Amino acid sequence: MMHKFILASVLAFSATAFAAEGSLQKECASCHNISGPVAQTLKQAFAKKGPDLSYAGNKYRQDWIVSWLQKPTRIRPAGMVYGDHIKHGAKSDEIDPSTLANHKALSTADATAVAAELMQLKPHSDLLAKEKIEPGTITKQDGEMNFDKFWGCMACHLIEPEYGGLSGPELYTAAKRLQPEFIASFIRNPQAWEPKTWMPNKGASDGFIVKMVRYFDVLSKESANAQ
Repeated sequence: MMHKFILASVLAFSATAFAAEGSLQKECASCHNISGPVAQTLKQAFAKKGPDLSYAGNKYRQDWIVSWLQKPTRIRPAGMVYGDHIKHGAKSDEIDPSTLANHKALSTADATAVAAELMQLKPHSDLLAKEKIEPGTITKQDGEMNFDKFWGCMACHLIEPEYGGLSGPELYTAAKRLQPEFIASFIRNPQAWEPKTWMPNKGASDGFIVKMVRYFDVLSKESANAQ
């Protein structure tokens, strides 16, 4: 009897895992790289339709994935490749909304299955293990001074809706969607994650990296309170 119970449990687990993998292939693979390797050439980078998900388990918070997939909102205001989604406006280049596609919304069951499968994709846990984020706080003013005035990050990133750059992902929800160790590691060496990422390696110090992790946490809490 015990053997039958174990066999049934194994079969049930396998069926669940297969269903999740099937959901991942069905829902994500047409626009996202989920099997790796990440883009190794500029041609491959320019061809990307969506963010690389082959290291999603190292990058995202699972609860955020489940929530976001059910009600997607645009994280990259100008799409994956900025030059593909702009037009000349009265003052300068502006985003052409007609070129941007909305992300498909999933049911709770499908979102949960996809998120669980994505969280298994962890090829760079070694990079996260090197980051130690001690508890602490930072004022919004201090964080913004470092982010914008000292390092110029606002040229590419929004720190609140309609305030900041448009070529990169917005960052006022970064702490809600990204693991803090990933934020730190990506700032430290973006090319260790994606050799052809647009994000520059500025040789940031440990102190600056910790400040940015804390600053994004402040922005995310402010964004949540504003909703």
